[in-house]
Amino acid sequence: MSANYDQLLDATLQHLQELKSRGVRYVPVSPETLRALSQPGQNPPAARMASAPTPSQSGIGIRKLGPDAPALAVGELPLALPGEPQSQIVNPKSPIEKAAGFAELRQRAMVCVKCSHLAASRKNVVFGVGSIEAGVMFVGEAPGADEDEQGEPFVGKAGQLLTRIIQTMGFSRDTVYIGNILKCRPDTPGQSAGNRKPTPQEMQTCIPYLHEQIDLIRPKVIVALGGTAIEGLLGKTVGITKLRGQWQTYRDTPLMPTYHPAYLLRNQALSEKRKVWEDMLAVMERLGMPTSEKQRGFFLKG
Repeated sequence: MSANYDQLLDATLQHLQELKSRGVRYVPVSPETLRALSQPGQNPPAARMASAPTPSQSGIGIRKLGPDAPALAVGELPLALPGEPQSQIVNPKSPIEKAAGFAELRQRAMVCVKCSHLAASRKNVVFGVGSIEAGVMFVGEAPGADEDEQGEPFVGKAGQLLTRIIQTMGFSRDTVYIGNILKCRPDTPGQSAGNRKPTPQEMQTCIPYLHEQIDLIRPKVIVALGGTAIEGLLGKTVGITKLRGQWQTYRDTPLMPTYHPAYLLRNQALSEKRKVWEDMLAVMERLGMPTSEKQRGFFLKG
């Protein structure tokens, strides 16, 4: 049998194990998929099948779906084979289930030592702050010194500016959710001050926590603050200047790239402030929020 089959089987089993780790116990499989898997020439060698664990051995059952099947129950997710478009719609959870899932995720993140050098230098894991029912989620780069000290994202000067932006939109820090690509401050050996950009390896290691946060919150809009947030979420390194203000998509969720508040502290030109505010006006429009004439006129030259 070709190597493609082995790769497909390994990817499928890995996906089932990931679902199992998230509490999923059943995956719906359409009759069409079952028929395709049973076609002649698609069956694996006997030796391979004898040693390969089945979905049930992975602790996950298969639930067949008919054309008139009802909506999936909580805890069921569609399984797409590699190469097929995979639905990113996560079924709604009750507030109790969501809160429990978030508490479990937080507990795992707070004791994470996957990046041993960051775990050794950090003072606090900066998990995130805000409402898990938030309609909009702001994602930054990584904690700085103030955030590491207090254990909360965006509490330094850049964070104070972000808070003012959020309040001007009509929200508060309690009604949105704020997180970062990294949960730990990037270490700065030999430096008494300043920050550094997370490495690709650090982002790859830490970002699954953020992915789970987004999957649980299911915001209507994500605001990516700066190029590192775009790189971490979308894998794009073209630069924030080219993407800023242009809607992107993160797993079926509208995503607005904009400048990091720290950039506005360095460049306080009215034109740059207006660019960020135009991005926020677009976010408000996408959320169906009314905007006043005063809000629409902010940072425009008189």
